[in-house]
Amino acid sequence: MKNIKKFASAASALVVAIALSGCAGMSTQDKHTAVGAGAGAVAGAVLTGGSTVGTVLGAAAGGVIGNQVK
Repeated sequence: MKNIKKFASAASALVVAIALSGCAGMSTQDKHTAVGAGAGAVAGAVLTGGSTVGTVLGAAAGGVIGNQVK
């Protein structure tokens, strides 16, 4: 069981590192849009009890708001 936890931890760290490296060429507005969409998705899921529709609508609203932030 300890080996699985170590592997999962290392794999998670690798996935996060790869995901963050993908943001290197993004403009500031693109980064704000992505962060807004992520935060909106989390907020939508929490507010609707994990509803798919709530998550998608939250991501859309957060992305629009993040895109407009300067």
